Amino acid sequence: MLKKAAAVTLTAGVLFSGLSVAWNEASAGKPEWAGKGLPPQANAEKVENVIFMIPDGFNASFATNYRWFKGENSAFDPFVKGLVQTYSANTEVTDSAAAGTAMATGVKTNNGMVGVTPDGKEVPSILDAAESADKSTGLVATSTITHATPAVFGASVSSRGDEALIAPQYFENGVDVILGGGRDYFLPASEGGKQPAGNLVENAIEDGYQYVTNRDELLAADNEKILGLFADDAMAPELDRDETDQPSLAEMTEAAIETLSRDEDGFFLMVEGSQIDWAGHDHDAAWAMNDVKAFDEAVAKALEFADEDGNTLVVIAGDHETGGMSVGSNGVYDLNIEVLHNITATGDAMAAQLNDDLSNIEEVILENAGIELTEEEINRIKNADSPSNAINEVISDRALIGWTSSAHTGTDVPVYAFGPHSDLFVGLHNNTDLPKLIAEAMKIEFGN
Repeated sequence: MLKKAAAVTLTAGVLFSGLSVAWNEASAGKPEWAGKGLPPQANAEKVENVIFMIPDGFNASFATNYRWFKGENSAFDPFVKGLVQTYSANTEVTDSAAAGTAMATGVKTNNGMVGVTPDGKEVPSILDAAESADKSTGLVATSTITHATPAVFGASVSSRGDEALIAPQYFENGVDVILGGGRDYFLPASEGGKQPAGNLVENAIEDGYQYVTNRDELLAADNEKILGLFADDAMAPELDRDETDQPSLAEMTEAAIETLSRDEDGFFLMVEGSQIDWAGHDHDAAWAMNDVKAFDEAVAKALEFADEDGNTLVVIAGDHETGGMSVGSNGVYDLNIEVLHNITATGDAMAAQLNDDLSNIEEVILENAGIELTEEEINRIKNADSPSNAINEVISDRALIGWTSSAHTGTDVPVYAFGPHSDLFVGLHNNTDLPKLIAEAMKIEFGN
C-alpha cells in the first residue's frame, strides 16, 4: 500500500494536514480562523481521476463542531465551494437512498429507492459512465458496502433494504475495488450469510479479485481488483475500532487509490464516511466527532494523492444532515466540546456495559467518559426507555451540543472541491448537479 507521505505543501504554502490556525489568547483560547481556503488549481484539459467523498449526515454544524473538536481546520475546510440542496422527489427531507441516487445519477427519486426513478426505471450512475470510459472504479464505506449510499453508484433496486440484491450487481457492473462491511450479503445461508445467489466471494476470487478480511491483509494486498469485507454487518464505529482488526477509513481510501491508480485510463472512487449519520440519529456527539475525524483523515489521504498527481479532482459533499445538530445549546452562549475528548466508547457500547438493575451507571460513565454524574443525570439514565440515548443526551448537554431531531433534516449541505475544474462547484447547486459537473470535468458522456 501507499507509504505514509509527508505533509504536502499546497499552492499557497499552507499545509493541509495541519492547516495553520492563529490562536487568540485574549479571546479565551478561541481560534481566529485564517482565510477562506485556497484558489482552485489551474484547470487541466480534463480530469483523469475523481475521488467523490460523502460524509453521510454531515452539514455545516458538524463541520463547525468538528473544527472546535480538532482545534484547527479540517483537511477539507479550505476548499469549501458552495451549498447543495438535498430534497428528494417526494419530500423536502431526503433519505440516503434518494439523496445518493441524485448524487450518483443526476436524477431525483423517492425516499428508499436506489438507482431508479420514482416509477422504477433504472438509471446509470457516474460510476457506470466512468466504466464506459474505460476507467477503473471503486466503492469504500464503513457501513455494509451494500448500504444505500454505496449502492446507488453500482446497483439499481426499488428498495434500499434489498441489500442481498445489491451485492451481485457490483460484480455485474465491473466495480474493481469493493471495501467495507456486509460480508453476510456476499455469502449464502450455508456459510452463515444472506445471499440467495450463491457464494459471491468464491465467484469473485475466480474472477480475479483478491479477497481480504482484515487490516493486515488489506495493507498487504497487491492486485488490480480487491474485495475487502471486514465485518459480517457494518464495520465498527471509529471509537470502537481499535478493539477490532478492521482498517481505518483512511487506510481503505489509501488502498483503493493505490489499486485504482494503476489504470492508465484513470479511475472513479466513491468513499463514504457512513457512520456520521448513525451518530446523528443517536445524538451521540462523541461518535459523530470521532467518525468525522476518521473521514477527515481519509480526505487528507485523497488530497495528498490529488496534489501530487495534478490530474485528480476531489469532491466532498454530505448527502443530507442528520439530527439537527447545533453549536451551543440550552440557551448558553458557549461550547464545551472538550468534554468529548475524554469519551472512549459510543453510547451503545456504554449501555451494553450496564448491569441488569442499572446500579453501575455511575461507574460505567466515569470509566468511559470521565464524567462524574449528578444524581439527576443518574436517574435520567436509569428511568429512560433507552439508556444509550439518555447517556448520549447527558454527554451532549455537558458538551453544549444540541439536537432537534432523531431523523434527517432538510438543510442545505456544503460542497468542497480540490483539483482541476474544482471551480465548477462554486455556488448553490442541486444534488443532481454533482455527477453532471464531475462528468463535465472528466469530459465523459453522462446524461439522464
